[in-house]
Amino acid sequence: MSTDDVEKTTNEAVKGLKGIIAADSSICLVNGTEGKLLYRGYNIDELADHATFEEVSFLLLNGELPTPSQLTEYQDNLKQYRAIEPELIEALKKLPTEALPMALLRTITSMAGVYDPDAESETFEKRLQISMRLISQIPTIVAAIHRVRKGLEPVAPDLSLSHSGNFMYMLNGEKPSEDATRAMDLILTVHAEHGLNASTFTGRVVIATLPDIYSAVTAAIGALKGKLHGGANTEVLKTLFEIGSVENIAPYVKKVREAKGKFMGFGHAVYQVEDPRAKHLKELSRRLGEETGNPKWYEMSVEMEKLVFAEISRNCNVDFYSASLQHYMGIPGELFTCIFAASRIAGWCAHILEQLDGNKIIRPKAHYIGYEERAYVSIGQR
Repeated sequence: MSTDDVEKTTNEAVKGLKGIIAADSSICLVNGTEGKLLYRGYNIDELADHATFEEVSFLLLNGELPTPSQLTEYQDNLKQYRAIEPELIEALKKLPTEALPMALLRTITSMAGVYDPDAESETFEKRLQISMRLISQIPTIVAAIHRVRKGLEPVAPDLSLSHSGNFMYMLNGEKPSEDATRAMDLILTVHAEHGLNASTFTGRVVIATLPDIYSAVTAAIGALKGKLHGGANTEVLKTLFEIGSVENIAPYVKKVREAKGKFMGFGHAVYQVEDPRAKHLKELSRRLGEETGNPKWYEMSVEMEKLVFAEISRNCNVDFYSASLQHYMGIPGELFTCIFAASRIAGWCAHILEQLDGNKIIRPKAHYIGYEERAYVSIGQR
């Protein structure tokens, strides 16, 4: 049903635009009834099991999986763009270290557009180049934010490492294990795209006015910063820390149910069945729990998943196991939403490019519920 059809039949606004078709898109299919997620027609299960984030981001931008030669060229392009301008590092160091990481990411990403001489270009080739630049540089900015907030110097990119391996290296300052690299690659892959979510739609609305791509991405980051969009996995980790042990899970679940509270990381606005992304993160959380010799957080998550489902019949979503997984990777909870942005930048840019192809400014109509026309009353008579 189109927006016009809704208006004709109900003459009422649809809160949150739920169910409203706002764009034609060939990028992503989210089937909440069947629990199916497709990127450009490829099932997330197959991509999670077999593809790298470089392949997935190429797919999202270009519509097809890369050939071996295309992948090599694309990887070389991403490596070429990894380093950010020294002025951005200096600007970051001057910002308050107590500022939220997402606020810092929003600010430095906006500044990055000032230093890109091609930022205002309107050719497809330059816009695609800017997209690759952002996919490569957002992880560098996130890693720099993490280290500067800890009083450490940012780590320069290592061109011998993959996109995900280099991201882990820049975050922690040491070469990651194979499982840790795989974990980051999987996190980036399963979060890379998810239809017209709030941040993606924000990016499309902004780019439709024809500013530069950095403006649209900065706006998308601002939307992701919101508590109702990003950050659920941060809350999941806080909950695990609060509970402390497997033995405390059952009392916690009972307490939350009695208080009619909410279980973070369970249920989804779209999926009515299991979130197809969750199982992939669950398995890697198990493996890293074993690798680190501290399986407690994974075991707590498994027990909570079981007991919460028994109580409310809701499956966990992608945020639930990403909490314990990223904790095992040495990533602090306050950085989780920035990691999300480093992944979703691929989807944002794909949608921005799609919106620009045959663009029309997005200008919906409001259902007016205010006063009818009334007479002005002078100040002395009010």
